[in-house]
Amino acid sequence: MSQLLEWKSAACEAARKAGDLILSMRKKFQVREKGRFDLVTDADTASQKLIREHLMALFPDHGFLGEEDGKGEQEPSPGSPPIWIVDPIDGTTNYVHDLPLYGVSIGLWHEGKMKVGVVFDPPRNEMFHAAMGHGAFLNDSPIHTSETAELGTALITTGFPYSAKGLEFLFDWWEHFSSRCQALRRIGSTALNMAWVACGRCDAFYAFDNHVWDIAGGLVLLQEAGGIITQVDGSAYSPFRKDSLAANPLLHAQLLQQFQGGPKGY
Repeated sequence: MSQLLEWKSAACEAARKAGDLILSMRKKFQVREKGRFDLVTDADTASQKLIREHLMALFPDHGFLGEEDGKGEQEPSPGSPPIWIVDPIDGTTNYVHDLPLYGVSIGLWHEGKMKVGVVFDPPRNEMFHAAMGHGAFLNDSPIHTSETAELGTALITTGFPYSAKGLEFLFDWWEHFSSRCQALRRIGSTALNMAWVACGRCDAFYAFDNHVWDIAGGLVLLQEAGGIITQVDGSAYSPFRKDSLAANPLLHAQLLQQFQGGPKGY
């Protein structure tokens, strides 16, 4: 088994264990605010601890960046060891309200690229996983992006930060796309958005305020499933930047045209 597949297998094991843990803690957790509207539970911290311990026991020379560490999001310097980038519960607000739209996101950054991506959806027992050059899968089945070719028949997802104060341009883009696509959704989990574009349930995803741990698990999934991801201005993508446009290859160029000619503010 190649090193990438070994890393992916370990990430899947960690994600499943974390998923089982957070399901067992439903309605039994304590909640606090990290910031205005930005919730964290002891299930988040317990999940991250489990993932860290699992992966560091297997790969003690690797680095680790988790959402709950409170660290910055600077891109690792060249020559850095592989670093696991983890969101222990992506969609915490949904989890707090027992809305089953949340997941565990684990990505591995190495040599300037995301090399492994895993998104586990505990309520549906769906494991999305990919390693660079080895395809993308949902459980044991290969996945591919959709073949939707027209914006007017597309289902698009987006994400907003916890507070949109000072970011009112987000609602201009919501209005813009809601009148041009078949349907527009905001589900509250970037990781699931990316996984669902990868498997063809949704046709595209855009956002202006991602964090690297939000996107880390879904990036390789999207790319290995045949999707395209760039910044919203069409430039080469970096998960350490805030904005993103991910889509199937038939829609991506059309969406870039919308961002070039639509509302401004980003």
